[in-house]
Amino acid sequence: MLVKIHDEFIDKLDFVKRDGLIPVVVQDIKTKDILMLAYANRIAIENTVKTGNAWFWSVSRNKLWMKGEESGNIQEVKDILVDCDHDSLIYLVDSNNPACHTGNRTCFHNRLYPD
Repeated sequence: MLVKIHDEFIDKLDFVKRDGLIPVVVQDIKTKDILMLAYANRIAIENTVKTGNAWFWSVSRNKLWMKGEESGNIQEVKDILVDCDHDSLIYLVDSNNPACHTGNRTCFHNRLYPD
């Protein structure tokens, strides 16, 4: 589980650029696979830090949600990386669960140019 970070670190994140949302890449801490991309607002990030589970803001449903709250495919966050502009995050997770709502391990299972 994550160690509680101080609000001063969350305060440094640039929530202004995207109207309160920060893109979050979810990456498997062991395999380095990119599992999904979602958005988080401040409350989602605070919930992630507090619970150790991945929380996001659903832009399609316009609501806060914990990954796996319906499917059971919870993503346990082991670390959070911040990019150099403080406007994007990576949640490093330890999970064998599917990340995609389709049941696939990763949401990135489609090729732009199929073979």
